[in-house]
Amino acid sequence: MYPTVKEVIPGDDYVLSVVFDNGEKGYLDMKPILDFGIFQRIKDYEAFRRVRVTFDTVEWDCGVDLDPEFVYKKSKTDNPA
Repeated sequence: MYPTVKEVIPGDDYVLSVVFDNGEKGYLDMKPILDFGIFQRIKDYEAFRRVRVTFDTVEWDCGVDLDPEFVYKKSKTDNPA
């Protein structure tokens, strides 16, 4: 079982700062997937910034969401800046 997302903060350059329910923190770089399918909806930075936690995972108001397992597996623990 993977941890669920408790907090998400949009950062510069399409990177999300994520806090999980087990206390771990990570950074998820969304740039590699912004040109694919539904993720093109958050390519506009203003749309990207409207991210929130819903039902223990990451979601945007335009209908894009991420599986919590994906978020946990792809999050890096070192600061990308």
